[in-house]
Amino acid sequence: METTQLSNGVTIPMLGFGTYLIDSQDVPAAIQTAFDAGYRHLDCAHIYRNEPAVGAAIKASGIARDDLFVTSKVWNADQGYDKTLAAYDQTLKDLQLDYLDLYLIHWPNEKNFDLTLDTWRALETLYQQKKVRAIGVSNFSQDQLKQVFEMATVKPMVNQIERHPYKVQADLGKFDTDNGIVNEGYSPIGHGHLILEDPVITQLAQKYGKTPAQIVLRWQIDTGFVVFPKSSKPARVKENFEISGFHLTADEIQTINGLDRDEHLNYD
Repeated sequence: METTQLSNGVTIPMLGFGTYLIDSQDVPAAIQTAFDAGYRHLDCAHIYRNEPAVGAAIKASGIARDDLFVTSKVWNADQGYDKTLAAYDQTLKDLQLDYLDLYLIHWPNEKNFDLTLDTWRALETLYQQKKVRAIGVSNFSQDQLKQVFEMATVKPMVNQIERHPYKVQADLGKFDTDNGIVNEGYSPIGHGHLILEDPVITQLAQKYGKTPAQIVLRWQIDTGFVVFPKSSKPARVKENFEISGFHLTADEIQTINGLDRDEHLNYD
C-alpha cells in the first residue's frame, strides 16, 4: 500500500480502515477481515463508542504494534487542556495501546475557540512526551487553522475533512498542502449510490475494469488524500483495498474534480 510522509517524517499509509458506526459486537470480525485484506491503518475515535472492542481486536490479531498505524480523536465534550489529557489516557486504555500514531481534535469548538486552542496545547504536550507520534485536527477551516498557527509550537500535521467527488475541497486541500499539512478525506466514496452511480465514475470503472468505489478511492489517493473507507461486508472490505496497479490520468482527475457540487453529506 502506498504511503506518504507527515511533516515530522512519520510515514502514514494512504489507505486505512474506518471504524465509524461499526457496532462493538461486529468489530472483531470487521477488524480481522480488514487485517486479512491487508489494512494496517485504523481510523478510530472516542465518540464512535467502540474503541474497547477495537483494542481487543487488535490484541487478538497478533499483529505487531510497529506494523500498525492507529489514529484516534478527542471529542467535543473532552476539549480543554486537562480534559484532553484525561481523554487521551482513556482512549489509550480502551485501545490497549502504549501510544497512538496520530491524535486529532475531532471538531473545532464553534462557540469557544479558545477551548480548542487549549486542546491543541494538550496535544502538543502529548507529542512532546512522545505519547503520540503525530498530531492534527479534523474539520478545521483555513481561518481556524490560521488561529492555531498563531499560537502553536508544533503545527498540525493532518487535517481530516469530508471529501468526495461532490465535495472536492480544492481550496482547503491546497491550503493544507501549502502549509505542510497532509489531507485526509472521510466519507471518501460519499455514502454510496449517488456518487457511485454517476456516469463519469461508472464510465471510468468500465474503462479500467474496476468498481466505481475503486475508481473514487484511486482518485482520492492520486490527488494526495489519505482515506479510510468503512464496510462490514468482507467482499467490500477486500474490494476497497484492491486499488493498486493503476492510476488515473491528469485529465480523468480533472473530470472527476469537475463533479464538485460543494455538497456536504455530513454536518457542516
